[in-house]
Amino acid sequence: MPKTEPFDNHFFEYGQWFIDNHNIFQSELEALRRVVPLNGRGIEIGIGNGIFAVPLGIGEGVEPSRTMREAAIKKGLKVTNAVAEDLPFPDADYDFALMITTICFVDDINLSFTEANRILKADGLFILGFVDKESPVGEMYLRNKEKSLFYRDASFYSTSEVKELLIHHGFVVTDTLQTVFGLLPEIREIQKPENGSGRGSFIVIKAKKLREDSQ
Repeated sequence: MPKTEPFDNHFFEYGQWFIDNHNIFQSELEALRRVVPLNGRGIEIGIGNGIFAVPLGIGEGVEPSRTMREAAIKKGLKVTNAVAEDLPFPDADYDFALMITTICFVDDINLSFTEANRILKADGLFILGFVDKESPVGEMYLRNKEKSLFYRDASFYSTSEVKELLIHHGFVVTDTLQTVFGLLPEIREIQKPENGSGRGSFIVIKAKKLREDSQ
């Protein structure tokens, strides 16, 4: 069952976080812009209220939360009521797909990755943005899960776990970026992303769908 209750009931708090943490949000966008294609048909799986999609130029997404979906539609985005595990699209329909801060909320990450692979064209790109559970911010979120409006029922992953899942589901990782260096209250400027992982809390991975003849 999709974890939509926090987003339906705390819509204002969700949006306010990005205002209060402007430098963190912009740092995350900076990392994502390094790998999100400028051309081709793309979709964001778990588009939320469109907070990432609009600045990244993504016009289409899926979102199970009614409140978030309606907010995204008001921004001019095309949003389908669906979950990551059951995407209502044909095979090989998209050039790239994004999941940004979404993998921790899906019910079945394996099925989500299978579906992402299915809707992507050969050599299509799958781009993930997430908080590494082994990072300073990830460890903080885990310690305070029970007190959190949004992360109480979330499942966090490490960078190595996500990479293993991608390989298992027919992808090859081509780029790994990291940003959000330090604890959230310490970040007072927009940070430049760095290659790799292990230092930053927000990780961006770009993976390419393997052609069937290379799997």
